[in-house]
Amino acid sequence: MAHEVETMAYANETPWHGLGTPVADNLTPTQMLDAAGLNWQVQKKALVVDDLDHMLTSHFALVRDTDSKILGVCGSDYNPTQNQDVFEFFDKFCKAGDMKMETAGSLHGGKRVWGLAKINGGFMLGGKDEVEGYILLDNPHIWGRSLQILFTPIRVVCNNTLTAALRDNKNKDNTFRMSHDRAFDDEIKQTAAEKVGLAMKSLDVFKQQAEFLSKKRAKDQQVMEFFSKLVNPDQYQAALVASEDGTVSRSDLGRTVNRLIDIVQTQPGADLKTSAGTWWGAFNAVTYYYDHVAGTDQDKRLTSAWFGSAATRKRQALDLAVEFAEAA
Repeated sequence: MAHEVETMAYANETPWHGLGTPVADNLTPTQMLDAAGLNWQVQKKALVVDDLDHMLTSHFALVRDTDSKILGVCGSDYNPTQNQDVFEFFDKFCKAGDMKMETAGSLHGGKRVWGLAKINGGFMLGGKDEVEGYILLDNPHIWGRSLQILFTPIRVVCNNTLTAALRDNKNKDNTFRMSHDRAFDDEIKQTAAEKVGLAMKSLDVFKQQAEFLSKKRAKDQQVMEFFSKLVNPDQYQAALVASEDGTVSRSDLGRTVNRLIDIVQTQPGADLKTSAGTWWGAFNAVTYYYDHVAGTDQDKRLTSAWFGSAATRKRQALDLAVEFAEAA
């Protein structure tokens, strides 16, 4: 398996990233934890300077109990959040029928553990363009990184993870984050449950945005400006200033922007009326690029699409697409 992915399991259809081992459908969160090879504990252990036989009190090693692998180093105030505790948190949502586990795994040798649960609902644009909602759990065993639970929709026709950490129209953050200087206790779990509730309602908010984008026409020059503002705004501005007629051609822009322009016409679902010539199609070109094209291999794309620069870029793309569509 690819080097960034240590273990991974999935139920139902093969996920968009194409990685992992298939398992039975309708597993409980605890069963998915076992199936994905995540049922292990993280322990804090003292660091000793060998030459001096001196034990440090300011820093500790994070050690996996099953194989004594050192996952990293942390400060004295770091509290490991165990995988089992976080996955068990989802039990009540699954038992209530609000969601079901679909995939889980670990990245970077166990330093990052994640799970993905499909929530009830979903919506259809134009009768053919389906979007489903998911809750993403991220439990990093990394000093300085927070536990987080957030909403991410997936467009079925192209398996794009569209964006995460949406804000609703009242600007309420639906993402739960907890730094590791706190314990994942009952009080924190109550806060997390409230955030998960907001996240599950985010599908309705995203539906409104998707419908709006799918009904707004996007002109070629606007789309080029949209892509350029995302990946290389200075280059576009320089080309615009140098232009005699106030337009920019593809030859003035970089490889990434040109690749995005091509993807608008070639991505899965490009011929759907919701996508062809619309801001929904332009936005999805960005998500398709970062999920399926950018980088050198699929497991790096997975890491970036959910937890790295690509996740940030997709959030920016949604906001910018709405901005362009509103001005259209």
